[in-house]
Amino acid sequence: MSAASWLARHARAIGVVAAALALAGLVSTLSMPVGLFPQVDFPRVVVDLDAGDRPADETALLVTRPIEEAVRTVPGVANLRSETTRGSAQLSVDFGWGRDMTASTLLVDAAIARVIPDLPAGTTYRVRRMDPSVFPIISYALQSDTLSPVQLRDLAQYRMVPLLASVPGLARVDVQGGETAEYEVVADVHRLAARGLSLDDLSKAIAGANQLRVIGRVQDHDKLYLVVGDHPMHQLDAISDVTVKSDTHGRIKLSDVATVSPGYTPQWVKVSEDGKSAVLLNVYTQPDGNAVQIAADVRARLSTFALPRGVTLRNWYDQSDLVVTSAHSVRDAVLIGLLLAGLVLWVFLRSVRVTLIAMCMVPLTLAISVLLLRWLGLSFNIMTLGGIAAAVGLVIDDVIVMVEHVARRAGMHHAGDAPPGAHAVLPAAQEFMAPLTGSSLATLIVFVPLGLLSGVTGAFAKALSVTMATTLIVSWMVTAWVVPPLLRRWVDFQAWHDPGVDHQGWLARTHNALYERVARRPAWLVLVLVPLLAFGALAWSRVTTGFMPAVDESGFVMDYYTTPGTSLVESDRQVAEVERILRETPEVDTFSRRLGTGLGGDLGQSYHGDFFVRLKRPHARATEEVMNAVRERVARDVPGVQVELAQLMEDLIGDLTAVPQPIEIKLFGEDPAALAPQARRIAAAIARVPGVVDIKDGIQLAGDALNVRIDSDKAATEGMSIDAITQAAQDALTGVVATQLPELTKSVGVRVRATPASPWRIPDLSALPVRAPDGHVFPLARVASIEAVSGQPQISREDLQPMIAVTARIEGRGMSAAVNDVKAQLAKPGMLSPGTRYELGGLYQQQQTAFIGLAKVFAMALVAELVLLLFLYGRTWLAVVVMSCSLLSTLAVFIALWLTGVDLNITAMMGLTMIVGMSTEMAIFFVSEYTALEQSLPPDEALRQASRNRLRPITMTALTAILTLLPLALAIGEGSGIQQPLAIAIIAGLALQYPLVLVALPRLIAFTLSPNLRHAT
Repeated sequence: MSAASWLARHARAIGVVAAALALAGLVSTLSMPVGLFPQVDFPRVVVDLDAGDRPADETALLVTRPIEEAVRTVPGVANLRSETTRGSAQLSVDFGWGRDMTASTLLVDAAIARVIPDLPAGTTYRVRRMDPSVFPIISYALQSDTLSPVQLRDLAQYRMVPLLASVPGLARVDVQGGETAEYEVVADVHRLAARGLSLDDLSKAIAGANQLRVIGRVQDHDKLYLVVGDHPMHQLDAISDVTVKSDTHGRIKLSDVATVSPGYTPQWVKVSEDGKSAVLLNVYTQPDGNAVQIAADVRARLSTFALPRGVTLRNWYDQSDLVVTSAHSVRDAVLIGLLLAGLVLWVFLRSVRVTLIAMCMVPLTLAISVLLLRWLGLSFNIMTLGGIAAAVGLVIDDVIVMVEHVARRAGMHHAGDAPPGAHAVLPAAQEFMAPLTGSSLATLIVFVPLGLLSGVTGAFAKALSVTMATTLIVSWMVTAWVVPPLLRRWVDFQAWHDPGVDHQGWLARTHNALYERVARRPAWLVLVLVPLLAFGALAWSRVTTGFMPAVDESGFVMDYYTTPGTSLVESDRQVAEVERILRETPEVDTFSRRLGTGLGGDLGQSYHGDFFVRLKRPHARATEEVMNAVRERVARDVPGVQVELAQLMEDLIGDLTAVPQPIEIKLFGEDPAALAPQARRIAAAIARVPGVVDIKDGIQLAGDALNVRIDSDKAATEGMSIDAITQAAQDALTGVVATQLPELTKSVGVRVRATPASPWRIPDLSALPVRAPDGHVFPLARVASIEAVSGQPQISREDLQPMIAVTARIEGRGMSAAVNDVKAQLAKPGMLSPGTRYELGGLYQQQQTAFIGLAKVFAMALVAELVLLLFLYGRTWLAVVVMSCSLLSTLAVFIALWLTGVDLNITAMMGLTMIVGMSTEMAIFFVSEYTALEQSLPPDEALRQASRNRLRPITMTALTAILTLLPLALAIGEGSGIQQPLAIAIIAGLALQYPLVLVALPRLIAFTLSPNLRHAT
């Protein structure tokens, strides 16, 4: 049984199966995970360490280094960086791509747990595996003029978080800002001493009076009773009434020696929204969660929550917005592609039924492709959605060439002859299977090496390539098995006449005239190709380069730094000026601010924080222009504050890969003290490079310190040890949480401390009263001197080596050009001292790694296409000529990127690789027709006739692919910018390959048919 007969016999079954699969695909879209990025395990683990308050150098010695040495023993650790400040540190542990990060995270945790007992008492740690789910998908701000900061935080923590906790797919809800309630017991050291008491006596008395514990069990009257010592304290008066001491002289209550009042837990973080204090709710998703559905569920639940009077709730960030707008852009691209493809089909074929059949195959193919993507474990994200949009043109191509070929064969109607009719449809489709399969393979095999990429590029390329490859496979199956039976059943080829059968249209006449001129004068090809090569080479040297495409996200992140060591209060005052600038910027809708922490869980400092700024939709100026305007105003009006600005996607990728800045110059040297002046010199030098902005010299200061130097002899004279005096000072400054008082939904701590001035100042510290064991009280200044130390540095290391990283961002220039100028500055004599070396990191290093990988993929794609051509035709020179045309088409990519001002980045490089396959696919349509005709015609006539026969299908496929990708190339709709370089690359390559295949390729093939080349072959 022939393939045509088999297809005719099982046409109905195949149609039912296709419809069922498409329906299953539509249903699977409801359960498909949705997120901003592909579900990728970024090979990075972050360790946060907290060892209380201690100097940075002591923290590095006693805490950071032992942890570094322990983590270094974990298998697979490729790079280890650490930042150590006063009492805390953050380690970034990088592994190789492709590792099981769940197992690696557990190994890091286990390695740290082994050394924790040897670290200073009270040291805590947290291990975080970095993936896109570590950042919130939606965030809200609570503000109130009627509720206290404690009540506002309690509202969020104990009422709103439980409300959202059961949302399917939600991982957690974090609360930032507000205040945590605490009771303050402030004791007078002199009154304590007069009664022979200490702060420790107060703490023990309070803890002893607040008891709720099981004493035992009693059986009586056939029941088992639990005996509970139930004496909890609930009221402020109960704390004041605690007996501290009772003897023959009477009872001493807590209120006799201390005052008890409501207070707040000490914290070094401030949070605001639109310049006013706020409590933020950050919602996080599970790694496989549906961000769009979770955000919708969160919005729905919060809409039913009755807020107290005077409380406002405002959404300041919603990651699902970008995903939804990207999905809408894909939807629009698909619809536009369908309409344009239908228009092209109708113009060339003039059949409504043929046009409708072709148009219906696109949603059918996409629905089945989604089902396969769900089965492969992929999600809807900016890359898969972009891949679907980019694949629409390829899907339409397959359908168009099949429809055109069948229409030409079955719709032939010469004078005096009857058209072949419906019985010719399936044989014509069978005849076209070889070129259809070959052309599909030409595009498909390009995605195999793309899927082998690693790193950030591989993470994104894999999602894109799998999506497009899956869609192409389904498209081939639908075109081969579904389209022909539909054409046979629904198109009346007895009545329909193929309008292009006689080659008499204006397109055919124009093509014939151009073809004949080039055939008579082949030297014209040289006159065209040589300038094309020169212009392409010029464009290649001039096109700017980047890493990820710039996407207008209608929002940005702004990190800010005041002078190191600036207090929280002063930093807050200075940054209020930045808030004023944001409020005066007309495009700004809302903004949230963190001080002492960050969106990505930065190492907390009182002089560092970040903003997230959301712009109005629509906004007159582009997001990049708004960012530049804000940067310039801050630099001019708030000179004490340094800022770094980045769009959210760039910032997220930077945080996930630990390289947020495009430029990073890592300095290593034998003498760590010599690195700081060199870092300042290099920062000043690269400031002269055009386009380099947001420069930081990498010298991170932990701030100023007060060294309390205790004289051991003087301490002994007072009857105390150095440790006892240090502990007394610590208790007085920070206090001791003696117990927790249970309330209805929470517990409240009771902090005991000595009488301070509020806030503490240096003279108050000197006068701090210290009680000796014999009961006498003396000021701290009697036994200790207090020295102010300015500029204690943070300590940075990479792979256990001291390191300082000078960083900067790039504005208005290509990355490679800017970095080349930076390298020129570094190469100047005297810039680096002997014994100092530098390495370039940052996004530039990621870009170079990505470009090297993509260059290898490009070479692999060329080899794969050449091998495919050899398998299809078995002629070396023919394969070489076809590949030469495909390579020539890539020149158009550089020219188009240069003329449009779009960077050559990783998505443009993907498009450059894909155009090799798509150009080869176009050539295969022509070459397959030529090899079939040369069996019965002379070579020149076979080339001429093949070019004429394939003129219409190649024109239709090139035109529909270009028109389908046009919305992406124009970046219509938010989120489409991520695919803009890819679309521009493919459009430009196809636009050049079109005349090359129909005019230049036949002449080049004719040249290879000369006797000498034929003999060599």
